[in-house]
Amino acid sequence: MYRKYFYASVTLAFLIHFSLSAQESDGYFNNSSAASVYNYNEAFNTSFYLKNGTEYRSASGKPGIAYWQNQADYQINVKLDDVKNEISGTEVITYTNNSPDELEFLWLQLDQNLFRQDSRGARIIPMAGSRSGTKGQDFDAGFNIKSVSVADGENAVVKYAIEDTRMQVFLPGTLKPKGGKVQIKINYSFIVPMYGSDRTGIFETKNGKIFAVAQWYPRMCVYDDIVGWNTAPYTGLSEFYLEYGTFDVNITAPANHIVVCSGELLNPSEVYTASQQKLWDEAKRSDRTVVIRSSKDVADPKSRPSGRKELTWHFRIENSRDIAWASSPAFILDAARINLPEGRNSLAVSAYPIESNHKSGWQRSTEFTKASVEHYSAKWMPYPYPAAVNVAADLNGMEYPGIVFCTWKERGAGLWDVTDHEFGHTWFPMIVGSNERLHSWMDEGLNTFINYLSADTFNKGEFKSDQRDMHKWARILADQSLEPVTAGPDNIKEQNSTILVYVKPALGLWLLRDQILGEERFDRAFKAYIDRWAFKHPEPYDFFRTIENVAGEDLSWFWRSWFLNNWKMDQAISGVSYYKNDPSKGALITIANLQKMPMPAIVEVKTKSGSTSRIKLPVEIWKRDISWTFLYPSTEEISTVTLDPDHVLPDCNTGNNSWKVRQ
Repeated sequence: MYRKYFYASVTLAFLIHFSLSAQESDGYFNNSSAASVYNYNEAFNTSFYLKNGTEYRSASGKPGIAYWQNQADYQINVKLDDVKNEISGTEVITYTNNSPDELEFLWLQLDQNLFRQDSRGARIIPMAGSRSGTKGQDFDAGFNIKSVSVADGENAVVKYAIEDTRMQVFLPGTLKPKGGKVQIKINYSFIVPMYGSDRTGIFETKNGKIFAVAQWYPRMCVYDDIVGWNTAPYTGLSEFYLEYGTFDVNITAPANHIVVCSGELLNPSEVYTASQQKLWDEAKRSDRTVVIRSSKDVADPKSRPSGRKELTWHFRIENSRDIAWASSPAFILDAARINLPEGRNSLAVSAYPIESNHKSGWQRSTEFTKASVEHYSAKWMPYPYPAAVNVAADLNGMEYPGIVFCTWKERGAGLWDVTDHEFGHTWFPMIVGSNERLHSWMDEGLNTFINYLSADTFNKGEFKSDQRDMHKWARILADQSLEPVTAGPDNIKEQNSTILVYVKPALGLWLLRDQILGEERFDRAFKAYIDRWAFKHPEPYDFFRTIENVAGEDLSWFWRSWFLNNWKMDQAISGVSYYKNDPSKGALITIANLQKMPMPAIVEVKTKSGSTSRIKLPVEIWKRDISWTFLYPSTEEISTVTLDPDHVLPDCNTGNNSWKVRQ
């Protein structure tokens, strides 16, 4: 019925288009669009893309034929002092300059310097506090850089300058382009903050401290074709932008600790007891959770190798942009196999204290981790790392390649949500390495979108998301104090960040998938974006161009409305009458676009006899009009006309969405 009425109405609308103005005086056309602020030339302006493609980034949204990015490989050896809460050690960075430019210096990120009492980030924390601040810190934290040298066989000490959370290293000679390499060796230490911007810290349990360790080594800044060196200071509000490479890490910790880390544990026989090694190997073959260290074992000294004060744990992860780890004597440990496409496997691992050990809580963590990773791997791209580790910490949730920190308090749906969200970040931004410092919606928003699908599929919909009422969201999004989605995260009020960074971009993608492109076209384009930019550095326009080119649709009006501006949508029914005053010859229905955002229109018509039908009009009706009249092929009187009856479009004013016959 839908197709029949849609095509009939479009055909008849053309036939009567030029006669409508003559009929206005007869009462057939009641146009209330005079109050409209809509400007179709602004909404559909053809100059959305300000520049053509380049050899680095194609106009089609693909990486260009000469696309390049630099590489940073790390060899790190550190020691944890769990009494002083100190981490100290050495890193050697092998940096490869694949750019066409000679480099006379390097820039590194010193993220721990955020926790100095005089840091820029500390000085912009509001009096009311912030998730990005610290709690209970009464010492001056930050990196203690002991030496920096170029490892050229002689380990020549080089000059460096530290400015807040950045360090500039001056090379003894220029680093050649297109493959030039240099090794930088850095000796350093720092005190782990108790609460570090909800991303790293220490959790005191009754069986010992849990160290959730991140931003724990000097990291290379990205040098790219967009701005060169990306040296924005770290203020705790935005997240990260990092180069890819291989990490080979040795972590020495007290012997009673369990250490978990991004990547593969290379020496399990040296750090686990004989029985734990067997259980570790069993977990790699099991679809059910295998307990490797139980709650009873936590208080038993025999659950750790005897005769040693310290143990060194060796981990390796490849094609990664970062690495993080956790260490504690309090960890319960369990694991299970993750089944990936093409017969590959990974390992789901959970580490949590007795405080989190209950049936509806962290006992299900490995189950949740396994299901989440398997879903995203089958739907979008296979999980690339040898393990997926979920750590219970005193943090709300933070993601790193191969490991995430989730709050120890969560259980049930809450634990599923945070686990699924943090592991969803494997795809955005761990695989698709966007610049979180500038475009946080490209990881948080895209990830929030794929989380909806994951929740719908887990365990027959156990945690299925609620129906999305776009009318309710539209009223929230109509708040004029909201910045555009594309505003940088450091330029968004913190109270607005959840809406603008997570929710609005995710809702926008749902609109594209469900109402504009359709599931098949959208999924094909979205997957193409992941495939094209896996382990690379896309920009927003690379995303926009890819979706348009693969889906075959000009969406400039949508990006402009939803992402680049905070425009509102308000469609209204402005007139209903009968053709030649005869209900049997069809009804003339006029709708108007009163706000700046164009959208397709969904019109539901009910007749006097009770029959109901719907017509969906494409967004192109607004390309040169602020109102649109179409002929509904009625054969009887109409009782009601309703715009967007299922609340799937972001209409901020539903008071003008319905028309009823006068009694």
